[in-house]
Amino acid sequence: MEIAQEKMTKVCLFLEQHILPPTPLNYQVAYTYISKTHSELNRTLDYAIRQNYTIDSIFIEQLYFEHLNRTHDAEAAMLKNVDGVVTSLANSAQQSQRSITNFAEQVSICVNSLDEHNVAKTKHALTQLSKQTDIILQQHQKFKEMLQKTRMMHRDAKTQLAKLRKEQLIDVQTGMYKRHYLNQQAQLWISQDKPICAISIQINNLHEFTEDFGDLVSEVVLNRVAKKIQKYVFESGLPGRTAKDEFVVLMSDIEPDTANIIAEKIRVGVEKLKFVSSKSEKNLPKVDLSFGIAKRNDESNFNTLARKASHAAHKAHSLQQSAYIAL
Repeated sequence: MEIAQEKMTKVCLFLEQHILPPTPLNYQVAYTYISKTHSELNRTLDYAIRQNYTIDSIFIEQLYFEHLNRTHDAEAAMLKNVDGVVTSLANSAQQSQRSITNFAEQVSICVNSLDEHNVAKTKHALTQLSKQTDIILQQHQKFKEMLQKTRMMHRDAKTQLAKLRKEQLIDVQTGMYKRHYLNQQAQLWISQDKPICAISIQINNLHEFTEDFGDLVSEVVLNRVAKKIQKYVFESGLPGRTAKDEFVVLMSDIEPDTANIIAEKIRVGVEKLKFVSSKSEKNLPKVDLSFGIAKRNDESNFNTLARKASHAAHKAHSLQQSAYIAL
């Protein structure tokens, strides 16, 4: 009991230290970290802490999906149910096939047994044929019911799997890809030795929107900026949310100069956004963005490349430039 209480205290201190809300996901990752039961998660988090990286809810979510996610258990359970129905369907099909074979044999027997001079024998043959007909019709009905059940099971499983996949990949608040998906895609491109660029897009005054106008307004600002980013990179890159006030667009087979052109289009598009107070009907401040562009050189993972782009965005902000290209 004392050990459990000590762990809970440490978890609470960890969440408080990094200003993390006590959500079930944050608590689970923190508890696993404090308990030291997952060496890979601990190594990743310890390294991030040593490097003074921002440990926010989005980073914690990445750790969860990469190390602790149990979604595959739900997927396996659904597939197991489908497998069971498919097995029953196969058995039903085999039974129907046997019934059809028996029916064909009975028809042959009936034909050979028909005798106009022996009414009893003919009647018996027709009775047997009628029974076989009933059996095959019953088997056919069961087969149809099983087939319908399988179709419904397949449809439901497909819908649930699509929902689970979307929950895994998409940030609910903004509709952007989650950080862990960008990491997976970056690793794939790195393994293929593709040139990669990352554009960090930071909302410099999101905190001011929250402080001056409340969480609801800041969420509206965040969502509308996200929609603009998605509009301009829909076909050229993968837009994702990497922090509370930061997005990263991951692109392959592209040079920094081209990425800079895309960043400028996003900036101009966001500048056209207008926000009006529903209470006073006054125009709210413009959204202030900074862009950092980084091309992968020897970076071995998404996190390193994203930080490089993020530092470039901070550089752009400090130099009062709209964008800065990291060397």
